[in-house]
Amino acid sequence: MSSVVIVGTQWGDEGKGKITNALASCAEMVVRFQGGANAGHTVSVNREPVVFHLLPSGISVPGVKCVLGPGVVIDPHALSSEIEGVRARGIEVSGNLMIDIGAHMVMPYHKAMEAAQEKSRGGSAIGTTLRGIGPAYSDRCARDGLTIGELASFDDFAAKAKVAAGRKNDLLVKLYGAEPLDIEEMISEMRPIAEHLAPHLADATRVVRRAISEGDSVLFEGAQGTLLDVAFGTYPFVTSSHTIAAGVAAGAGIPPSMVGEVVGIAKAYVTRVGAGPFPTEIGGPAAAELRERGHEWGSTTGRSRRCGWLDIPALRYSIDLNGMTRLIVTKLDVLDTFEAIPVCVGYEIDGERTDVFPRRGDLLDRAKPVYEELPGWQESTVEARTERDLPANALAYLRNIEERTGTKVSAVSVGAAAHAVVEFASVM
Repeated sequence: MSSVVIVGTQWGDEGKGKITNALASCAEMVVRFQGGANAGHTVSVNREPVVFHLLPSGISVPGVKCVLGPGVVIDPHALSSEIEGVRARGIEVSGNLMIDIGAHMVMPYHKAMEAAQEKSRGGSAIGTTLRGIGPAYSDRCARDGLTIGELASFDDFAAKAKVAAGRKNDLLVKLYGAEPLDIEEMISEMRPIAEHLAPHLADATRVVRRAISEGDSVLFEGAQGTLLDVAFGTYPFVTSSHTIAAGVAAGAGIPPSMVGEVVGIAKAYVTRVGAGPFPTEIGGPAAAELRERGHEWGSTTGRSRRCGWLDIPALRYSIDLNGMTRLIVTKLDVLDTFEAIPVCVGYEIDGERTDVFPRRGDLLDRAKPVYEELPGWQESTVEARTERDLPANALAYLRNIEERTGTKVSAVSVGAAAHAVVEFASVM
């Protein structure tokens, strides 16, 4: 049995898509276990960047079966459009994609509700992607959602959707003062999409369990990052699902005993999109340089990402929470130009020093980073393909991460190209 879970260690955007895509060539199956179209995984296909929002990042690898598990909330419009988009790029989807019938759908009224809710929060807005993810998960928990499997019987789906949309229209108009949705138009637009997605619907969890039992290599791909987990992240500035490795069992429909190795993806610095605490956030020329060199704009929203230095206590927290056995560090090349690189090794909170990541939001808000400054290498790493190719100070930076987290760095990404990876050990 061989299964590997790919989890982000920070606030997302760590490069999980690239790593999943690279490892997919060693796997028979790639399974997305949570999140929705609020994710944006950028991979290089035929030397061109392609952004996957719902499709697993292994879909571009010939022969790899890809699954959207029941823990994913699926926007049918977005998925249908994404399938057509990748087909236009020569990526075959037919026969390679399964959608579990238990996955809940993001409907147009979910997006309308999220926009109204964010507007009503005013200055306390969370900074969501407005993709309807939170309201869809809320309806799922309230037992008021619609599963994608219901599209197989469209008339029954339409009847349920009309009732659900009617209730949401009441809330939009009476509670938020927003415009109601045209329910008949919504239903009409769904019919061709239902026909488009129908061939992919299946009891996919049974297929995943069987694949692992038969010894196939299965890769589980997470969206967002550990610090955005709905229970263990910087609540309420989080996503609406379990982004951590513990979410794989429920999100993919497998027993916990089938969850194998957990590999953490950590950016060599840290970024965050949206509101919420960020102890190592910086401004000025250094932030601008990180953003420009790292192309730090959201692949889903286009929003500028907040940038900061690597946060070791947060990284240790993610490693411990997920049971990560090794790390893959991405975007090391972005640091190539810096003469010195600060690394946060602890915090000062209310005059007291700690090296523990505080889960309480009010403490994290008051946390002042304590930095250790490491020497930069000021030479390009983008052509490095072996450990010997890396500058001595770059290796020292990685060794510092290993020593402070107690976790092996098994590979390093040094550019956007699919092959721009320095491998220290195999993770499959």
